[in-house]
Amino acid sequence: MLKTRIITAVVLLAVLLPVLFFNYFPAFALVVTLFVGAAVWEGARLFGLSESKARVAGFVGGALFVALMYSAKPGSVNALYGVAALLWIIRYAPTLGLGLPQMAGAANWSLAITFTFAVFAAFFAIVGLYLHSPLYLLSVMALVWIADIGAYFSGKAFGKRKLAPTISPGKSWEGAIGGAMAVLVIAAISVLLADGAAPWLQDTFAYKLQARFGWGLTLLILLVIVMFSVIGDLFESALKRRAGMKDSSNLLPGHGGVLDRVDALIPVLPMAALVTSWI
Repeated sequence: MLKTRIITAVVLLAVLLPVLFFNYFPAFALVVTLFVGAAVWEGARLFGLSESKARVAGFVGGALFVALMYSAKPGSVNALYGVAALLWIIRYAPTLGLGLPQMAGAANWSLAITFTFAVFAAFFAIVGLYLHSPLYLLSVMALVWIADIGAYFSGKAFGKRKLAPTISPGKSWEGAIGGAMAVLVIAAISVLLADGAAPWLQDTFAYKLQARFGWGLTLLILLVIVMFSVIGDLFESALKRRAGMKDSSNLLPGHGGVLDRVDALIPVLPMAALVTSWI
């Protein structure tokens, strides 16, 4: 399993890094569209659609994403980010405590439609942040990765109190707090280095936040981002548990599916893109 994970990671990096940094937007847009189609297909399966219908949903989702990507205006895209952020605050986060609706019924399909909307918003945010700069996009995604790594090691070392035992028994409050602390420390160090030894770090999310809002609001925004990365992870785990699936798919051998890799990013990316529009 470890060998498979490593091989898949190397292949993904070999494909994604050149697409990210060669500054050729059509290639980037193609890769993003493929991921959107895969994510919509996986989401449709998690909400109970048959395999054939889920594939149609994935194809339609990818096609619709392309159409919107090349026709949407900046104002409408910012509205998309705002609605997605509200959905996570008032719809998906409370669901973790209240529980998901039954697989059959109007409530399930309503949730499926809004979740697909949230997935679209996340990938639109990827495009928007990339157009700012590839480094800027990576600096937002790195916050989630750092939180995840910090939570893993903190949880292993200190984890005692379960964060969501019925959804993801391996997660602990100590892990979540450790992940948040890791983000705050590394973000602060990157900002300080940007004004000294590493000026290239000035084109990062944390640096732009601090330059615009100061330390207090910057740290608060980063904490909110970490909190919603955890919520995104738990929400997808709840969907998989309800559907009886271990992974959203097997598209990425050793890593599960696309949603398994981006679950924590889905709420974070639109929020970061919305904050970026204010910066």
